[in-house]
Amino acid sequence: MEVRGLRAGYGSNEVLKGVTARFLEKAVTAIIGPSGCGKSTLVRCLNRMHETAPGTTMSGQVVLYGRDVLSLDPVVLRRHVGMVFQRPNPFPNMSIFDNVASGLVLNGIAGGRSELEGRVEASLRQASLWDEVKDRLRRSALGLSGGQQQRLCIARALAVSPNVLLLDEPCSALDPIATARIEELVLELKKQLTIVIVTHNMQQAARVSDFTAFMLLGELVEFSATGTIFTKPSDKRTEDYVTGRFG
Repeated sequence: MEVRGLRAGYGSNEVLKGVTARFLEKAVTAIIGPSGCGKSTLVRCLNRMHETAPGTTMSGQVVLYGRDVLSLDPVVLRRHVGMVFQRPNPFPNMSIFDNVASGLVLNGIAGGRSELEGRVEASLRQASLWDEVKDRLRRSALGLSGGQQQRLCIARALAVSPNVLLLDEPCSALDPIATARIEELVLELKKQLTIVIVTHNMQQAARVSDFTAFMLLGELVEFSATGTIFTKPSDKRTEDYVTGRFG
């Protein structure tokens, strides 16, 4: 997946200023930078969530397997590019089972009941949640802990078999134990998916990512292997940020 000369904003406020980057297949790319630098706007552009807000602007290209995503139906695009948000957002009036099945039903993907049940179980297993919820699938998703709810949201995104998974600060509202579970899950999922994760936690970026993008004031300052970003960055601004001199 690539972005080419991507500009995006809200009304007259330009948030992204010509970002160009490539997110490699079956790898984790972390996007770091201070608050307000455009990290979340960038990932929201990748599956066209950005344009759902009123007054937004967007130009340039977002390319998935050679196709500009602006030529795709947003519903179809989001089957291929799933997203999990900062705070867990299970559907409140649905059971655990129905939360995971919702995308399959909406898109008409699953066939009969047995296939639907199989895909829900497979998704919960992918999200390392099956053993914790298999005996209460018909109960409300709101009865789960915060960390379990976030893994449920990941299972819901995985159910439709996306190629890319976007994680927008998925651990910011979680405790250290739940955070560790999500990080372990990311490392496992990258064997199958392209993952882009926004994080304020530079230690987390160092732990889970193969590549890191540093953003500042709407610009992509540096994009390189994570080890390089944290030990031998080529831009002084990157060095200042990762060493804590600002941000």
